[in-house]
Amino acid sequence: MSTHLLLLSTTFTLSLVGMAFHRVHLISVLLCIESIMLTMYMFLTLCSINTMTPLLSTSPLMLLTLSACEASTGLSLLVTTIRTHTTDHINSLNVLQC
Repeated sequence: MSTHLLLLSTTFTLSLVGMAFHRVHLISVLLCIESIMLTMYMFLTLCSINTMTPLLSTSPLMLLTLSACEASTGLSLLVTTIRTHTTDHINSLNVLQC
């Protein structure tokens, strides 16, 4: 296994572990999701460079676009949550309420 793949898999695993164990604030969960998306982007870019296939060259760009949309949606939900509940603690949020 090359060092790039080892680093990317380690980064992905650390992001998942961080999202699983450090779920105190909503912003920390959003940062872990962004880290996962960035790792996936770097992995797709590395794969498209190594295989030299033209069909894979658009995949990283589409993933980066979807990641930007996900980040803006997450931040808007964070702002809305803070305005309605006055906190971003995940334990204080009730998912079943409208």
